Amino acid sequence: MGWFLCAGNSSKNAKKKPDDQIPSKTSEKLKVNSTLDVKKDASKDGESDRIAAHTFTFRELAAATKNFRADCLLGEGGFGRVYKGRLDSTNQVVAIKQLDRNGLQGNREFLVEVLMLSLLHHPNLVNLIGYCADGDQRLLVYEFMPLGSLEDHLHDLPPDKKQLDWNTRMKIAAGAAKGLEYLHDKASPPVIYRDLKCSNILLGEGYHPKLSDFGLAKLGPVGDNTHVSTRVMGTYGYCAPEYAMTGQLTLKSDVYSFGVVLLEIITGRKAIDNARAAGEHNLVAWARPLFKDRRKFPQMADPTLQGQYPVRGLYQALAVAAMCVQEQPNMRPLIADVVTALTYLACQKYDPETQPPVQSSRTGFSTPRARRDH
Repeated sequence: MGWFLCAGNSSKNAKKKPDDQIPSKTSEKLKVNSTLDVKKDASKDGESDRIAAHTFTFRELAAATKNFRADCLLGEGGFGRVYKGRLDSTNQVVAIKQLDRNGLQGNREFLVEVLMLSLLHHPNLVNLIGYCADGDQRLLVYEFMPLGSLEDHLHDLPPDKKQLDWNTRMKIAAGAAKGLEYLHDKASPPVIYRDLKCSNILLGEGYHPKLSDFGLAKLGPVGDNTHVSTRVMGTYGYCAPEYAMTGQLTLKSDVYSFGVVLLEIITGRKAIDNARAAGEHNLVAWARPLFKDRRKFPQMADPTLQGQYPVRGLYQALAVAAMCVQEQPNMRPLIADVVTALTYLACQKYDPETQPPVQSSRTGFSTPRARRDH
């Protein structure tokens, strides 16, 4: 299998599509519903039947969360709090996100997320069960993902929590890439996720990954346009450099963010970690010099793996990550090619019983055969 991932073409004379003013709910709904479509072949990926999101009353969701009790709180983010709840009507366990009522951006995020997740369905996207828009209350009801987020399993683990093994990491990476591929290639016009990070990849039974939190998603460029211009949003450390500097957003912006996530999965490091030594705060900046010398690739593997990973698999995964975080957008691969590469890697199961761990003394390990395999 070839490990060269084809980068998509980009025009030098990019035409800008100005960011819309914040529209009314009605105009936004008409705009999205009239333009966003899903290609028919999406069903072969196991797309679920489209069922309209259920409308809940605030009273129902308050009852489901025992009046939003602190012991039901799952987490808190920039747009509000997420609670675990049980719906009285169906006895279903759900996650309920209560958006912060302050600020216009939170209201717009609510609207975008309801519309996006009502129209887009894939096994690697979180399912929206319903929503509440009583008065000034804005709540979203999702399927409950019992294993939490990828971030919970990679960073700051308590001593009693099991570390992710190599096979599980590749499974999660491939699944997250498939969710992104659906947004980029099956939706028409394509959807730019814009907020890909470890905390937005949720894990179900068997560590099945699903992308969540679509409030920052944007409809991608159409026709002769090569990008959309918008206010810079997202999370520091994951934003593509050209988007952070110019506000020009493309599908390749998401590919960059995915590359950062893949690096986190491989290395166990955070995208930004100011607790590390000088020169190691930014994950991509730390990794770039190491990408130039494959003999240093084993140094990049998460130490908690304790050498239990396939050397070839490590090299190939890091090669994919290196291409995704290229500074020039047109040098990054298409997400479909990333899916092909990672799906292959996820199928190459590492068996610690038959494959000895990589020893620390082999930090510079590299063979002609290993080099040919890349």
